Amino acid sequence: MSGRGRSHVDKLVGQNIRIHRRDRGMSQTVLGKHVGVTFQQVQKYENGTNRVGSGNLFTIAGALNVPVSTLYEGVDQVDEMSADGSPIALLAEPYALRLLQAFGDIEDPELRKSLVEMAETFSAKLKTPARKAGKRARGRR
Repeated sequence: MSGRGRSHVDKLVGQNIRIHRRDRGMSQTVLGKHVGVTFQQVQKYENGTNRVGSGNLFTIAGALNVPVSTLYEGVDQVDEMSADGSPIALLAEPYALRLLQAFGDIEDPELRKSLVEMAETFSAKLKTPARKAGKRARGRR
């Protein structure tokens, strides 16, 4: 990719920043203060809208207490076409990390299985044609 447009690497680095920030229980405002930018700028980094400069990337890694290389995890495994469907992208979704952490605390294998089946049922119901048609109709208003 040429020029200054956003790339899948920018997006993945941003997702990794979000994952590690959330894992630390740190707000975008607090991370921004560590870096010397606004929370809106942190948002843009996390969304991949703005590229993170090398100095800020180093500062962010320090604030998150991770090596800079951690923020590049997954770059060699994800191309531009699959970046949105990657496990890292899923983990960066709102509440995904909290859900996974809570799931990890459950020791009963049967309860884990029941929770997965419940989530799959919810997901399947949201993918039904009637549900999708309703979403499209609401979006046209």
